Amino acid sequence: MSASPVITVMVNAARKASRAIRRDFGEVENLQVSLKGPANFVTRTDQRVEEMLAEELKKARPTYGFLMEESGKRAGSDAEHRWIVDPIDGTTNFIHGIAHFAISIALERAGEIIAAVVYNPIIDETFTAERGRGTYLNDRRRLRVAARRSLGDAIIACGIPHLGRGDHERFRNELSEVQAAAAGLRRFGAASLDLCWVAAGRVDGYWERGLQPWDIAAGLLIVREAGGIVGDIDGEPDVLKTGNVMAGNDDICKQLGERLAAAAAS
Repeated sequence: MSASPVITVMVNAARKASRAIRRDFGEVENLQVSLKGPANFVTRTDQRVEEMLAEELKKARPTYGFLMEESGKRAGSDAEHRWIVDPIDGTTNFIHGIAHFAISIALERAGEIIAAVVYNPIIDETFTAERGRGTYLNDRRRLRVAARRSLGDAIIACGIPHLGRGDHERFRNELSEVQAAAAGLRRFGAASLDLCWVAAGRVDGYWERGLQPWDIAAGLLIVREAGGIVGDIDGEPDVLKTGNVMAGNDDICKQLGERLAAAAAS
């Protein structure tokens, strides 16, 4: 399927900015790293890539605003549209030389995500989606979520709270419940790619708490346009606000939700 003009803008911005990522990934031992918070690293690469993305996106759509991980909100004269950008989702993987991270770009219109790009520059995989037009890998293969119906046959991805982040005891309860029912569990360390892997059927479901809009905005649309369901773990109406995400097909989400609810009640 040929890419639309807006997807072309997003993919081109991601590919141009990725040059800095690939260069620094090859020199990862020399990266200058500072602490942004407990076990939450920010590198000069993050900041440089974010500015490159903002420059390219603004060049194509000069009136749109931004919500970005490193620099926060930037208002645009068009109040309905804004880009939601994570320059490197999976920064900890990046600075440890683990080739599982991505540039994530979503376009929001009047509170709804209408276009999404997630690009892993190291293995050159580009996930794209537009509302009503499906999800694609590298603009060639249309993606669908896996068809498995039982949690007992499913591989489930998750996020694990770490030093200074999240409710560790609650996660251990949730892990115990899901571990007892699922065929396998995986923790990869990049929420945008976890959601893309649900869309691609590589994993059957995913849950994580405490995420930010830039972590999940693009991935939400990518899963939904691949026929999947994305929602709040606790049934809240706006997962972008809560950051407590669960994804999969209808059956897997139902069973996973039951296990997570059981953990909360225990």
